[in-house]
Amino acid sequence: MIHTDVRILTEPLGGSALSQALQRAEAPVTWMPATPNTPAEWRAAVTRRATAAQWRAVLEQLAPAIRATGVARDRLQRVAEAGGIVVTTGQQPGLFGGPIYTWSKAVSALAIANEIERVTGVPCVAVFWAATDDADFAEASFTMFATRDGVETVRTELAPPSGTPMSLAPLGDASAVLARLRAAAGSASDETPLEIAERAYGTPTRSIGDAYVMLLRDLLAPLGIPVLDASHDAVRAASDPILRRALECAPRVQDALGARRREMLELGYDPQVADVDSLSLVFMREGSIKRRASVAESAALAADRKALLTPNVLLRPIVERELLPSIAYVAGPGEIAYFAQVSAVADVLGVDRPLALPRWSCTLVEPHIAELQRRYGATPDALARPDAFEALVARASMGKGTADTLRELREVIDKLPARLTEEASALGLKGAIDGAKGMLLHRADRLERRLLAGLKRREASAMRDIAAMRAALFPLGKRQERALNILPLLSRHGVALLGAMHESAAPHARALISGGDGTAS
Repeated sequence: MIHTDVRILTEPLGGSALSQALQRAEAPVTWMPATPNTPAEWRAAVTRRATAAQWRAVLEQLAPAIRATGVARDRLQRVAEAGGIVVTTGQQPGLFGGPIYTWSKAVSALAIANEIERVTGVPCVAVFWAATDDADFAEASFTMFATRDGVETVRTELAPPSGTPMSLAPLGDASAVLARLRAAAGSASDETPLEIAERAYGTPTRSIGDAYVMLLRDLLAPLGIPVLDASHDAVRAASDPILRRALECAPRVQDALGARRREMLELGYDPQVADVDSLSLVFMREGSIKRRASVAESAALAADRKALLTPNVLLRPIVERELLPSIAYVAGPGEIAYFAQVSAVADVLGVDRPLALPRWSCTLVEPHIAELQRRYGATPDALARPDAFEALVARASMGKGTADTLRELREVIDKLPARLTEEASALGLKGAIDGAKGMLLHRADRLERRLLAGLKRREASAMRDIAAMRAALFPLGKRQERALNILPLLSRHGVALLGAMHESAAPHARALISGGDGTAS
């Protein structure tokens, strides 16, 4: 058991109606393969996958794109030599690794790989697919920190031309955001994550994608998780055949996605990924810019051996499964939803449908936040509602005389119609009485809001405490793991927190693979 003073809460993953249907196996079986339900079923599936190809040669071909070191290298070599399998997960670049769910995915994949190996006896490794071929600079350029006063968003400023893959987008001078990271970390007990971030992001000429990969490798390798750089030439060469097949089949893929979209809508589900009728699922590079190839040009592009090709999100899971001996992809709720469309593409290409497994989800509660919650009686549900807890605390601080007066005022206003209706009706003024009641209640509400605003100003210390709790647990109204960066927490509580998260993800893995109840220990 790895000790940490951070409380790690396992949370429901959530997701759209489509994602939930896929997670509960309630969607049509053609949308995603059935998940093996017992250790015996997993053993059969793993054995088929392990013997499907000469995976050792494939992994050797991809080795330059993985560059595993330490524990990650040792585990990958053991799996390759034994003819084992992998569990994949991945994420596009985000500043300093992006949100916490980047790390939730990684430790989930590791826990699932461990459980698969335990129950099947087949060596298994978790591989993190760093999608550095992604061109979403807006997503890659920012991250969020929780501070005493709320949420701080920091950004890099050197925006590349639209369509530039992050593997080719220069990082630029990141000294300002590195300084903000150090400030957000406060009094660091473990300098390691800050030093890793400074090494990765301290070279202005390094690409955003390279900095991301460097950070991931330094933090995940000790856990035994290799990181694959999707933009590496070795990956492009290995994925070229399946990408060209996708181009050759582009019209049929377009028809299959259209049919799947109609099927989903008929059953009341919205497709996760909007398919554009005129575009294929393959990007092509023109210089340093990538663009979606059209269906009309797909046949000619498939024959152009000089074209540099990369997959879009619906094709990427298929490419991953073709390149690696992957038994499953560990996915977030949105990713699970688009696997309902991925299967339609796989059928056209004549390959097996990839299987998605739901990742583990968590909230990390630091000791000082837990103490504030205890002090104020702040439940997560109360903090999740914007401004609600502030009003509750302000109202609790209101003087008894003020509270009694407001209550008595409302009681008097409520009684007006009953006390005045008889005479008012005789005078034809019942409507006026009802209108006056509504107006007076509105004025009473307005008076109460102004009093509460004044109380919030008076209780400034309490309001700062609430802002700190909300920033740490529900930043900008979002789930913590979907917004906050983990590096300040790692620096305050030690890199061992990642190991503790992995241990907390183990019950989730047991529930998926061995049929346990998933209860965290």
